[in-house]
Amino acid sequence: MWKKSQQPSCFLSLLACWLMLINICVLLFSRTVAAEVRKQIAGQYGGSPQLLKNLSVGGNIPLTEAVEPVDFEEYLITHPPLIESGPLRDLIEFPPDDIEVLYTPRECRTLGQAVPEEGENDPHVRDCVRSYTEDWAIVNRKYHKLGTAFNPNTLDKQKERQRGLPKQVFESDELPDHSSYQDDQDDLKRRSMSIDDTPRGSWACSIFDLKNSQPDALLPHLLDRVPNEEIDHHNEDQRKSNRHRELFALHPALDEEEPIERHCVPDVPKEHFGQRLLVKCLSLKFEIEIEPIFASLALYDVKEKKKISENFYFDLNSEQTKAMLRPHIPSAAISTLARSAVFSITYPSQDVFFVIKLEKVLQQGDIGECAEPYMVFKESDAAKNKEKLEKLRSQSEQFCQRLGRYRMPFAWTAIHLMNIVNSAGSLERDTELEMGLSERKGSWSERRNSSIVGRRSLERTTSGDESCSLTSFRPATLTVTNFFKQEGDRLSDEDLYKFLADMRRPSSVLRRLRPITAQLKIDISPAPENPHYCLTPDLLQVKPYPDSRVRPTKEILEFPARDVYVPNTTYRNLLYVNPQSLNFANRQGSARNITVKVQFMNGEDPSNAMPVIFGKSSCAEYSKEAYTSVVYHNRSPDFHDEIKIKLPASLTDHHHILFTFYHVSCQQKQNTPLETPVGYTWIPMLQNGRLRTGHFCLPVSLEKPPQSYSVLSPDVPLPGMKWVDNHRGVFNVEVVAASTIHTQDQYLDKFFALVHALDEHMFPVRIGDMRIMENNLEAELKSSIAALNSSQLEPVVRFLHLLLDKLVLLMVRPPVIAGQIVNLGQASFEVMASIVNRLHKYLDTSQDMHGRNSLLSSYIHYVFRPGGLGGSVHYATMARSAVRPASLNLNRSRSLSNSNPDISGTPTSPDDEVRSIIGSKVELRHTDLYAVYLMVNGSLMAPSCSQLFHEELALQWVVSSGSVREGALQQAWFFFELMVKSIIHHLYFTDRLQSPRKNRFPERFMDDITALVSTIAGDIVSRFQKDLELVERLNTSLAFFLNDLLSVMDRGFVFSLIKTYWKQVSTKLYALQNPTLESLRLDFLRIICSHEHYVTLNLPFSLLTPPASPSPSVSSATSQSSGFSTQVQDQKIANMFELSVPFREQHYLAGLVLTELAVILDPEADGMFGLHKKVISVVHNLLSSHDSDPRYADFEVKARVALLYLPLIGIVMETLPQLHDFTGMLIDFCIRLMLYSEGNSMISQTVAMAIAGTSVPQMSRPSSFLLNPQATRQHGSFSAESSRSLLICLLWVLKNADEMVLQKWFTDLSVSQLNRLLDLLYLCVSCFEYKGKKAFERMNSLTFKKSKDMKAKLEEAILGSIGARQEMVRRSRGAFGSQENLRWRKDMTHWRQTSEKMDKTRAELEHEAIIDGNLATEANLIILDTLEIIVQTVSVTESKESILGGVLKVLLHSMACNQSALYLQHCFATQRALVSKFPELLFEEETEQCADLCLRLLRNCSSSISTIRAHASASLYLLMRQNFEIGNNFARVKMQVTMSLSSLVGTSQNFNEDFLRRSLKTILTYAEEDLELRETTFPDQVQDLVFNLHMILSDTVKMKEHQEDPEMLIDLMYRIAKGYQTSPDLRLTWLQNMAGKHSERNNHAEAAQCLVHSAALVAEYLSMLEDRKYLPVGCVTFQNISSNVLEESAVSDDVVSPDEEGICSGKYFTEAGLVGLLEQAASSFSMAGMYEAVNEVYKVLIPIHEANRDAKKLATIHGKLQEAFGKIVHQVNAYI
Repeated sequence: MWKKSQQPSCFLSLLACWLMLINICVLLFSRTVAAEVRKQIAGQYGGSPQLLKNLSVGGNIPLTEAVEPVDFEEYLITHPPLIESGPLRDLIEFPPDDIEVLYTPRECRTLGQAVPEEGENDPHVRDCVRSYTEDWAIVNRKYHKLGTAFNPNTLDKQKERQRGLPKQVFESDELPDHSSYQDDQDDLKRRSMSIDDTPRGSWACSIFDLKNSQPDALLPHLLDRVPNEEIDHHNEDQRKSNRHRELFALHPALDEEEPIERHCVPDVPKEHFGQRLLVKCLSLKFEIEIEPIFASLALYDVKEKKKISENFYFDLNSEQTKAMLRPHIPSAAISTLARSAVFSITYPSQDVFFVIKLEKVLQQGDIGECAEPYMVFKESDAAKNKEKLEKLRSQSEQFCQRLGRYRMPFAWTAIHLMNIVNSAGSLERDTELEMGLSERKGSWSERRNSSIVGRRSLERTTSGDESCSLTSFRPATLTVTNFFKQEGDRLSDEDLYKFLADMRRPSSVLRRLRPITAQLKIDISPAPENPHYCLTPDLLQVKPYPDSRVRPTKEILEFPARDVYVPNTTYRNLLYVNPQSLNFANRQGSARNITVKVQFMNGEDPSNAMPVIFGKSSCAEYSKEAYTSVVYHNRSPDFHDEIKIKLPASLTDHHHILFTFYHVSCQQKQNTPLETPVGYTWIPMLQNGRLRTGHFCLPVSLEKPPQSYSVLSPDVPLPGMKWVDNHRGVFNVEVVAASTIHTQDQYLDKFFALVHALDEHMFPVRIGDMRIMENNLEAELKSSIAALNSSQLEPVVRFLHLLLDKLVLLMVRPPVIAGQIVNLGQASFEVMASIVNRLHKYLDTSQDMHGRNSLLSSYIHYVFRPGGLGGSVHYATMARSAVRPASLNLNRSRSLSNSNPDISGTPTSPDDEVRSIIGSKVELRHTDLYAVYLMVNGSLMAPSCSQLFHEELALQWVVSSGSVREGALQQAWFFFELMVKSIIHHLYFTDRLQSPRKNRFPERFMDDITALVSTIAGDIVSRFQKDLELVERLNTSLAFFLNDLLSVMDRGFVFSLIKTYWKQVSTKLYALQNPTLESLRLDFLRIICSHEHYVTLNLPFSLLTPPASPSPSVSSATSQSSGFSTQVQDQKIANMFELSVPFREQHYLAGLVLTELAVILDPEADGMFGLHKKVISVVHNLLSSHDSDPRYADFEVKARVALLYLPLIGIVMETLPQLHDFTGMLIDFCIRLMLYSEGNSMISQTVAMAIAGTSVPQMSRPSSFLLNPQATRQHGSFSAESSRSLLICLLWVLKNADEMVLQKWFTDLSVSQLNRLLDLLYLCVSCFEYKGKKAFERMNSLTFKKSKDMKAKLEEAILGSIGARQEMVRRSRGAFGSQENLRWRKDMTHWRQTSEKMDKTRAELEHEAIIDGNLATEANLIILDTLEIIVQTVSVTESKESILGGVLKVLLHSMACNQSALYLQHCFATQRALVSKFPELLFEEETEQCADLCLRLLRNCSSSISTIRAHASASLYLLMRQNFEIGNNFARVKMQVTMSLSSLVGTSQNFNEDFLRRSLKTILTYAEEDLELRETTFPDQVQDLVFNLHMILSDTVKMKEHQEDPEMLIDLMYRIAKGYQTSPDLRLTWLQNMAGKHSERNNHAEAAQCLVHSAALVAEYLSMLEDRKYLPVGCVTFQNISSNVLEESAVSDDVVSPDEEGICSGKYFTEAGLVGLLEQAASSFSMAGMYEAVNEVYKVLIPIHEANRDAKKLATIHGKLQEAFGKIVHQVNAYI
């Protein structure tokens, strides 16, 4: 017990401690971050989402943990839809035609299908042809393109949605430019009175001017007495008519990289073409024309030393010259008359040449002799040499008659391709290139230093192999004027490459040679897309081919310089035979003019020669033989011929190429035959079943080969035969195949041969030198599958479709060998994984953003068909019942603990068991995996259930381990997509797509899928730090897989798979807060939610009910704190707006999205800052997609969709302190500056306006923001772009949600929560404020750098100490700031999307302004709709005053912003209704807002737009009327309007008194027509007020007249302020205006004196109102600062009492207001260097702060005093 004497002192001590504790709490509160505040006062926020990690909602499941999803299929069964049909009914279930499998005929580019002519073909040929001709098997998800994966909100789509937008009218766009404004000023000067007249103007003159002005149109029925409900209903109808349906159409698409969910349809597999050139051969003329000349054209790559195209043969001889050969060529096929060709170049480079070779009919003499006449004779000398020419022509005719079938080399030339392309590309647009190169650079007839088109063209060489484009140069016509004669001993390709390399040197050897003068004209141009009359290399007609009689264009087959990796898609089977050289030097006998006859034989009889050799030019289409050109008198000739052969589809051992060597007798001798056979050799086409190609050096037989020679190689020494040079190889020949039948790879050949042996069931099989019997077929088959890894990649890719088909077939239908079923599933799976990884590794350029190889994705999309692969009865169809190891029979409905004896311990969950199974690496032998099938009566007993590919694939994947599993993981997407397509095929062709989803798949398959998903999720979680690239691919692959499964499987089951993934990631995140893992989960979620039926998957019709036994949540525990809720809170409504367990269970995907949003945006989420933009983008993307989706166009449907996002409202409310501050200029907001700012700054115009009794337009912040300004500055951490995206999402929900639901929820909210919502709406007004057309133009004119700098400085100014640059530095130091760091420089401001492209046209700027205007209007109308709902909600409650004050604050703020005329009409209508319903709100409660309202109305009364003026005038008149009706007087409104006008005219730059005069006249007119109040004093009072206002306008005219004369202007302002000596509020206003003007001109001493006078005036009246000893007693206190301060004494007779209504009611006639003015004065004195005066000001301030025990302020003041005195000392010392 205490003693009595101690009790008072103890009590006082306790009281002191208690007060100190309260002070500490207050101090801590002001510095506590938003999250801590939420923790401390969570009780006040009942009903808002709880974002704290450890806080449970509903059923004790934190947001960071996954809830159990609803059983989707069961729910649909137990909750049948009540709606029969219509758009709402379509939301309930997927459409019945959701998925279909289409067999689409592949597009054939030729008129006829490319197929072999023969009827009977071997199985491989049949398979190949089937692979190239069968229809595409395409899975079509009909609505897929409505999901976000295929339907991104692109710029083009935005423009389409924005078509037909109305142009909103904004006053800021209507303002005149400077010149017209100046004219108005001159006019005003002429009409205004002199300053020397009376300072207050003439009352009579003012009345006269006003009465003669014209009013605006009056609003109809404004003065009628109508019930409030009717007014509200009318306003709502007006507000909701002609609204824009799609909010996101007005919001710029988010600037992000390719969205993660973007899933493009792969390209259709098609034949490969490089860059294509069209070459037209126009004419070939020599100086003399005595014989036919034959030409060929081909492409060569010097660097690769490779011929890169087949030959194009063309004939430009005249008909007369052609007639010389008529006996040898009776008729020419039209396909051989082509003079134009299309060349394809896959790898264009600086080393590519066109080489043109000329041949002539064989004649006696070597090439030099035959070419001499062409070099000697000139066309100009034809008359002089007539006889000689006739003789030559006669000789030529004789040779043509006798030797017409033989050719000899004649001449050649080359064209450097890139020179032509570059020259054509560099010409001016209007210059024709035809003949241009010769004319510009000279030709052979002028200068003989070049072989083509002139010297400079030849010398233009570039080094390196940079990419060269052949698709965009201008067509060029070349005139080639010079040819080189062929050297008989330099005909080989090696010699040609040396010549071509030499041509590129400046000092070419070729330049010294004597040329053959000719003129060859060629057109070279990029080939058109679909040229007419085109023939393929196989002579098939390409579409379009309108007329078969027209001379065709030939497509020339390319031999690419390097490998091309493109699968075969068309049948082609060509063989090119290139004889290279022959050495008969050691052959006895005469053999000098040697030609080789080439024949393709299918037997040994001469009649077995096949007509499969393509003709060259002006000949038959096909022939049975071809002759090489002859080099005169050369026993060891080189050849440069190319013989093209059409291979038969099916080859036998008897097919071979026969070479017969002839000596041609050029001289006609008696008894001498024309040709004498001098040797024979051959090449069998097949060797051990494989096509023989490559280089051959063959021995030549002197005798005809014996019978049965064709099956043997000539290398085999046949008995009794004579060979040249003792059977040595003397004939070099190259054979090249261009075939889509023959793989030309030993490993592929062996694999296909074995598979086809199984098909045919023909044993033994001969492969190579081996004979494989049936009993060792299994081992060979498995080794051949494994050996596929050794095959070359290029043939693997070419035969990819067939190869994968066969591997799939072996998995699905294991073969029966020797009566036993052989399991090849594992081997096939392994090699598939290996092949897919090889393609990924070596063909990385052909991958999409997800790492999907385009060749593989095309195969899956178009080719793969799991059920229809063909095959024979020798494949088993297997049941899966006994196939699986016992360890994988995971029955989800029963205990799993004893399912695998290899696993020790009892796993705690199915997930754990799966991991244990996979981790134990169970050895699985085929005998364990597959059942033993018995042969009964020699036939296989097929089980009842067939094996399905997706089931087998899932099993193989699950049981795989080691490198195989790793390989499958690397390319998981491939196997997932195969599985999905197999599933859909199976369901579609068994008619199960309409069957219940729960019955579609066996339990074991679903177990496999569960195991697969669980283990892959485990890989993602465990490996993301080691191999992020793999994990990213794996993560997206898994997400796409589950997305696909949602279309075909039990959706509840798929949700459980998602939960499995979620749970593993959450567990890892709990242990390791890593933003990378969270980012991966966001990507996963975004892909899942890109499903086209995302809304249906969320069960938008489910009714949320509280859980059966809910635990008390924070919201329910604090429901009593709600100002509006009934005693029993409606839990259903609360569940809809909270991330409650029922919400997250039933709206599963939406719950996950919003949960992620809530968790990441939580300020306590460590390291998640960099993910803000990403998570907001997920929500933005979804809502934007819903907005544009035609399925949800109906407003009822959209309201249902919006219900899925109701918790978003609460989430955004929670993030309010973190959002970007769009209100701007917080440091200039006076209240905050006075109460909380530590630093002082110069007074600005906005401060002057604020002190004048008005809020700052566009810049004030709601009161709740002012509770803790430090928190706001600390947490303004969202970028402007992210904040804007989040707020547009909020507005979308508010726009589309059901109003009744919103109203019910608002009823449940507490006062503090509703105020926070109003704060949010306040911020939205600023965020979506219209920037103005001029702002767009201004930003367009800036360079990007200036734009960046300007925005950074603005940010720094707004955020104060945490500016843009500091914020960027802070982010860069974060653990995961990189994602947002990279974009910080660009997205600091929300207008970034308009400032990146600087060169916009006037039309584009106009369009942007229209969109921004419509967005601003629609956003503000949504805010207005919400305010109306809030007003309806709170109008019947007791706590309505504080809420209505907040509503009014938002309304006033929106009026202050740049608004359209349309919005302002509705805004004024709402304001009038609000004042009508709650008159006491303005005139008794929110007196400061009454002043604000008067200012806003008066400002709009001076608008240049008549409709705005009409509504503002009506509102102002009704305000006066309402004030009068309450108390028969409207002194408050009179006072506020007068003060507002004074402030307005003193500071507004674009103020126009003519428009205001019209509004004043309109108010007078209303007063005159108001019949109800005609008998009262009201009309007279209105008239007095209006005349007084008009007089102030006259003062304004004088001020504007002297706007450019600052001294006169200040003097005039001083005189006007003097005139308001009896009106303290107005005098204070004008003193502040003067201070503002002085501050603008840096007259800080004068500004400080104005502020001291303001403070003295406030102190004078404050001493009358309050008796506080620490306050100054009046202006006397300030006389030490300035003796003129005594002017502010309130001692005259006409002083208005401060107690009178409307007098000294401003917020500055308070203690806080006085402190603010004094602090500003001290700051200005300090800037002026008047440090002694600073001390005097603080002498007044210090007692006030001491009385309030504000230690912080006192510390600041004394610090500044120390600084001031220090400067005084410094200055004194300086003078000394």
